[in-house]
Amino acid sequence: MITRPQIKLFGTDMIMTGFDAGAEKAFPNYIKILQGRQKPKFQAAEAVGALDRKIKEVEEVLKCCELCTRRCGVNRLAGELGFCGVGTRPRIFGAHTHMGEEDELIPSATIFFAGCTMRCAYCQNAPESITPGLGGEWTEEEIALWIEEEWKEGCRNVNFVGGEPTPYLYSILRSLRACRADIPVVWNSNSYYSEKTAEILKGIIDIYLLDFRYFDERCAVRLSSAPRYPEVAKRNFLDAWRDSELLIRVLVIPRHTECDAKPILKWIRENLGPWPRVNIMGQYFPTWNADLFPEIDRRLTREEYRDVINYAGEIGLKNFIMQEQYLR
Repeated sequence: MITRPQIKLFGTDMIMTGFDAGAEKAFPNYIKILQGRQKPKFQAAEAVGALDRKIKEVEEVLKCCELCTRRCGVNRLAGELGFCGVGTRPRIFGAHTHMGEEDELIPSATIFFAGCTMRCAYCQNAPESITPGLGGEWTEEEIALWIEEEWKEGCRNVNFVGGEPTPYLYSILRSLRACRADIPVVWNSNSYYSEKTAEILKGIIDIYLLDFRYFDERCAVRLSSAPRYPEVAKRNFLDAWRDSELLIRVLVIPRHTECDAKPILKWIRENLGPWPRVNIMGQYFPTWNADLFPEIDRRLTREEYRDVINYAGEIGLKNFIMQEQYLR
């Protein structure tokens, strides 16, 4: 295993610095991994042969793909492509030390996979995020070596994102098998993955970093071409909450506070309790094809964001992150 360098994120008394009380409450196991007192889950799975079994299971799924909710049923091993357009090789449009994530995650070794299971009209990373051909091809061994180097440089985690990591589950697991770093794994997803994928992820992921974008299916279909999104997201949040540690992102979309943002927060409070770590995000801006939808073709207002923040407090959420720059 790589020897973890001593960096300023660690205190000599084994108390992690740079974490507020909410993060400490939400991520005790993640902190133990960073302190060297616990192994990441993928290593524990590898030690008992579970990682190899999961890789073989995903390989079988690729013959009739059902990794995301769409269940296209294509044989990706034979070169067939489904909605996401992803084949069997990793296609990556960005890989770098990311300082723009939540404080408890940074610095984060972030890998951006090309290809997605949704089509958000306002996607900030399009077209690369939805077009596999715009990503460069890596091998799983190259991904593993990159992760190891990022870990040696002081990154707190490897952050699989996109686009969307779901179509690349096979390559992700194979990369982890080749990786020799004691690094926590972050699954950074739109939450639109299938029950099959959720089951395979169990026992592998240290932090689920999941978007909860829509509560009204009509909004999900209209803005992201994602039928059944609310139903699927709720199921995956409950599974993630039972399996590991969870960080929820709620992007507040203009004119969608009453139909989506507030009902989402209420569902979280009623089903996960007052203490889930929730990042209420105010940075929405119109990009990509947002101009095709007049109600979202503008920035979020301060009043809209403040209204959602106040609501989170009123319903009893205790561990949410507010972005104060959007309140001023």
